[in-house]
Amino acid sequence: MAKRDYYEILGVAKGSTADEIKKAYRKVAMQFHPDRNPGDKESEEKFKEAAEAYDILSNPDKRAQYDRFGHAAQGGGGRGGYGGGPGGMNMEDIFSNFGDVFGDDMFGSFFGGGRQGGGGGQRRGTRGANLRIKLKMDYGEIANGANKKIKVKKHVTCDSCGGNGAKDKSSIQTCSGCGGTGQVRRVTNTFLGQMQTVTTCPTCNGEGTSITQKCGSCKGEGRVYGEETLSLDIPAGVQDGMQLSMSGRGNAGERGGPPGDLLILVEEEKHEHLIRRDLDVIYPLHISFPDAVLGTQVEVPTIDGKAKIKIPAGTQSGKIFRLKGKGFPAFQSYEKGDELVEVNVWSPTNLTHEEKEMLERLKNSPNFKPGPEAREGRDDKSFFDKIKDAFTS
Repeated sequence: MAKRDYYEILGVAKGSTADEIKKAYRKVAMQFHPDRNPGDKESEEKFKEAAEAYDILSNPDKRAQYDRFGHAAQGGGGRGGYGGGPGGMNMEDIFSNFGDVFGDDMFGSFFGGGRQGGGGGQRRGTRGANLRIKLKMDYGEIANGANKKIKVKKHVTCDSCGGNGAKDKSSIQTCSGCGGTGQVRRVTNTFLGQMQTVTTCPTCNGEGTSITQKCGSCKGEGRVYGEETLSLDIPAGVQDGMQLSMSGRGNAGERGGPPGDLLILVEEEKHEHLIRRDLDVIYPLHISFPDAVLGTQVEVPTIDGKAKIKIPAGTQSGKIFRLKGKGFPAFQSYEKGDELVEVNVWSPTNLTHEEKEMLERLKNSPNFKPGPEAREGRDDKSFFDKIKDAFTS
């Protein structure tokens, strides 16, 4: 089933401001929140769908890529791969990332669930920041996909404490303020009667525990700044400027919090001979005047190597030859482009006396005068018109 447009999901126009998108997300999320629709799987999916849309449209970089490439910019969605959206998140993840849209007490007042998705319990530490990198790829890697191993500097989980920030297990104690739940319940008398609210425990900040002795390596953060080697499987067909996302491969969170995402910006390296135009590649081939007249066979570079093509006798400058399927594959599609070889007849600039005499004798020969097809303006065709001719010939 095709994914719905993110703007349609939130009910906003493409040019909407950040505040308008935030208000729209708040409205949709309140409508389909699981605590308002207990047991309704359809509402739960719409709630997650809205969170995914907000994740993309609230981030200027992700939104720009989505506006340009659509869902292909996120690599097919899903938290398990190149998604970037919370389509595979559980409720705790969604509220951990987007609960601040509603205010500290909004869900607690209405649903009694605080910011843990309506189920109570401890809140994990602070989520790690996303990590953004630029990845250079050559034509071959883009056409075939590639596994790239890179070293990145980022926050990683502390090995000494395993990420909990404590010196040892005995240094972790249950919070006395909330009894380990991470939440504080309050009952308020109003003219409508008693109203119960659930808020994050101010003593432990929702973690349910406190640390008496901090880890000496990370000073209680549960993470340290280090280096990690990442193995990135890049799918075929990406384009320059496309942003991919790997869930959970960003900076480690504090005190056991979930890690951020790794955002990969593709940078396309220029080819020595080929020029990319969408899915097609263009190769400007230069041949000599005698080869154009008599015909020849030449070898041309391709994305994956080389190919031989036959140049018929009498080939005109500007002629386009098409090598079917020698271009780029479309991202997450079976479509594939072609290689277009544009012939350019080379005119020599330095001639010997003998060469000039030979050309003078040929100049007035009837066979060396432009034919009717030249007078009909075929040489005035644009490059794109010639490409059309190549596809229809």
